[in-house]
Parts: sequence; C-alpha cells; structure tokens
Amino acid sequence: MYRKGEVSYQPLALPDRVQKPDEQALADAEAFRDYMKKRHSVRQYSARPVPQAIITACIEAACTAPSGANHQPWHFVAIADPAMKARIREAAEEEERAFYSGGAGDEWLAALEPIGTGVDKPHLTEAPWLIVVFAQRFGVTEDGARYKNYYVPESVGIATGLLITAIHLAGLVCLEHTPNPMKFLPEMCGRPPEEKAVMILPVGYPADGATVPAVAKRKKPRDQVMTVFG
Repeated sequence: MYRKGEVSYQPLALPDRVQKPDEQALADAEAFRDYMKKRHSVRQYSARPVPQAIITACIEAACTAPSGANHQPWHFVAIADPAMKARIREAAEEEERAFYSGGAGDEWLAALEPIGTGVDKPHLTEAPWLIVVFAQRFGVTEDGARYKNYYVPESVGIATGLLITAIHLAGLVCLEHTPNPMKFLPEMCGRPPEEKAVMILPVGYPADGATVPAVAKRKKPRDQVMTVFG
C-alpha cells in the first residue's frame, strides 16, 4: 500500500512457505484444475440468503492479489439492499435496450447469440448480493495529494479473478456484468470520483432450474492456449 514518504526498499524474510513435493504439487494442481472446470457463469439465482461473512471472506481473498507498485488500486462494494439493486438493474436494462436496438454492430450481436443474452437482467435483483468492482485511476493521500497508480487494469483484473475463484470455492456462483457506463455507481456506492466501476458480480446460489449456454462448455484445447519451450 502506498504511503507518502516511504521511498526506500526494506527486505522482509519470506513470511510464508507453502512449497510441496512435486508429486503433491501435481496432484493438488490437477485437483484445483478439475474443480475450476466446474465454475459456471450463472444468470438464474436462488432466493437462499448468503451470509455477509462469506462475501467478506471472498473479497478479502481478492485483496491479496499482486498489484503495480503494491498500490492495490481497487475497491469492492457489496450490495444486498433491494432498492440499490433495483436501481442498478433499471440502469443496466436501459443501456441494454440501446445496445440491442442498434448500439452494437451485427458482428457483436451474432457473437452473443449462442450465449443467450438479452435486455432483461433479472439476476441483478434476484441474486442476494451484488459486488461492484471499482478501479482506482489515481490515489489520494491523507493530506489530499494525488499520486499515480500503475498497471491499474491488470491489477484490478487479477484481483477480480481471485474474487471469482473465491466465490466458486465457497460453493457460490456469479456472473460477470460489465457496467458501461453507469456513471452513477460511484456516487451511489459512496466512492470518490477517481474510481470507476468496471464490473458487477451478482453472487448467490444457483436456482433449481438454472441453465448455462451449451457453448460455454466449449473451451479451446490446450495446444491453442499454451506454448512450452522446454
């Protein structure tokens, strides 16, 4: 975390060592891989409540992510308030109507067709929680001075990936909704103007009749996503 006046390097002995024998490392990596294959982006949510403590733990896991110069340029706002969720859904659907009625090109709409998306966003009110991910474009010290944040999209992206993983590990599901532009979100969530909302994650348990697009199970084969120089 950035602190004004801290400009010298001070080494700290590695505080945690979690290394394993190769056999155990492989077994654990393969088990984790197989568990992550069960992660799905879900649009239908159960009314079953989720304790706030679980959401807090997931966000705390996200905040362990590495970041440019360790500035941690993110903030997560967890929303269970029905009125706030309703306002977010109303704004999202207004934007989607513009998107589907001409704002998007034919190629984009064709790419979305197999996903089954549309104007209606009931998940934004049905999910017990919405987590709004904010990116901090620059920082402000306690005395009001601005400082630069580095690799903000990359840092926030890594943290969001950890958040999604933690949500899955907790047995919950989520959906990655990108709020564009939804400029009212910082004010609604009590965030300063230097922060921009980059994603909304509805979080909860899947509904009994929840479905996912069949195409979502089609992943690129390993030889298309991995290159090894041994």
